[in-house]
Order: sequence, then structure tokens, then C-alpha cells
Amino acid sequence: MLDKDILKKQIRRLEIRTNKIVNEVFAGQYQSVFKGQGMEFAEVREYQFGDDVRNIDRNVTARHGKPFIKLFCEEREMTVIFLIDASASQYFGSSLGLKSEIAAEVAAVLAFASLKNNDRAGMLSFTDKVEKIIKPKKGKNNILRIISEILSFNPSGRKTSLSCALKAINEIWRKRAVVFLISDFLDENYEKDLAITAKRHDLICVRIYDERENKIPKAGLIEMLDPETQEICVVDSCAAAAGFEERNNIFLAKTDKAFKKAKVDVINLNAKDSYVKPLIRFFKERERRKALG
Repeated sequence: MLDKDILKKQIRRLEIRTNKIVNEVFAGQYQSVFKGQGMEFAEVREYQFGDDVRNIDRNVTARHGKPFIKLFCEEREMTVIFLIDASASQYFGSSLGLKSEIAAEVAAVLAFASLKNNDRAGMLSFTDKVEKIIKPKKGKNNILRIISEILSFNPSGRKTSLSCALKAINEIWRKRAVVFLISDFLDENYEKDLAITAKRHDLICVRIYDERENKIPKAGLIEMLDPETQEICVVDSCAAAAGFEERNNIFLAKTDKAFKKAKVDVINLNAKDSYVKPLIRFFKERERRKALG
């Protein structure tokens, strides 16, 4: 757990940095990409020649003895949910920072972008169980609370269950939302729940990975710790390096296949590089697809 004063300073620095990125880099892209999830009822008025008869409100028409139609407007406000992986593997970093710190900063950028669009933002953090839920609300204070929880939260679990998180989001938020699933995706058997969630919500997977996790340095006998199970084993790194990298490549290919099958957008973030360019690519690609219809 971080000291309260240190946490406040860290959140303030993060707020300043991410707000600058939102204002200077994204410049309205968020709003154009996530305009709303459809149409919502506005009011009724008397039928006029040329109106779509399919919009006639039968109940109001029956009460007044003359036809009335329903009017709709574009639903501008959205609900944005951050599914945050808080498992032990997130607390690894070999270059710019821990994966958990990168997750917090990316969530902050997206959250402050949603704030400018007057959206409701919420959070669900998870390990192999649901750890913390912040209900969607509007306002800067709620955004700062979400960031604070990501940075300082001390989960009770260590392992990862993506299925648990995906099932929870579907049970808790019935109405369609924009869902950012931020994780390293070091898990298995979640493909079915990923596909179900992608149909119910606008699901974007943000995969944070560190290259050092996929390679073993050739340094003779070394001890390796699994952060989620706390198991320690001694391996001959020279003999195991090639096989270890091959297994990880197979695992990554399987994860990519799950994303493709579920038809979800994916933002891949390498822990040693800035996350800004991948985020820009994501928004530009979304804009391009939207323009094509």
C-alpha cells in the first residue's frame, strides 16, 4: 500500500500528464469514435404527413383519438467500464514501469477522455475473483477515485480469472457499455466468455506485455518464481531458453486467435515503449472503419 501523501502526489502527476495527452493528442477523437450506443426516446408529437408510420405510439394515439408519433434522439452519453487485472503478474516490469502502473496510466487517459464527453465511468478490478467494484458515475472525483484504486489497491487474490471478470460484467451491467479489459491475458479457458461479452458490450482488449517475460536469459542455473502461485523452480536457462520462448509464442498466438474469433478490438502495449502511439493507432483505425460504414 502506498503512503497517502505519496499516492496523492502520484495521482496529481498522473492527472496532469494524462490530461495533457488527452488535450493535445486525441483532440476529439474519443467523441467521434464513441458517440453513443444508439437512439433514445425523446418525446411524442402529433403525426404529420411524411412521418414514418412505424413510429406511431399506439397508446397515446388511442388516448387522444388521433395519431401521435415517437421522436428519438441520438444517445450521447455512454457508460465506460474499466476491467482491471489486479493479479500478481501485473506487478512485473523490466523497463519503463510495472504493468500495473502502465494499466493505471492508460486507464487514466481513457477515463479523462470519457470525462470530456460527459460519460459515466466505472471500474471492476479482479484476480481470480471480483476484488473491487466502483459503480459508473460522472465527474472528475469519480475518475480520480478509479485511478487511486488502480494504483493503491491491495487485492486478496493473486491468480487470474478472465472468465470471472467477464461473467461479472455481464451480470452487473445489462445495458450496453464500452468496456476496456486491461490485462496481460496470462490465463486460459476464457474464450467463450470473451465472445459473449463482445456481443453484449463494445469490448476493447488492452494487452500489456513485457518482453522479458517471454525470454529466459542464458545464465546457467537460475531460480524462477511464479508470482501468482508463488512456486519456485530451478532451471537450466541455457537448455530451456528456446523451448520457453516457443511455448510463449504458441500461447500468444492462441490469445490472438481468441481475440479474432470474438471480433474484439485489441490494443497491444509493450511495457518498454510509450503507450501513446498504439492508442492513436486504435482511434484512427476506429475512425477509418466508421467512415467506411
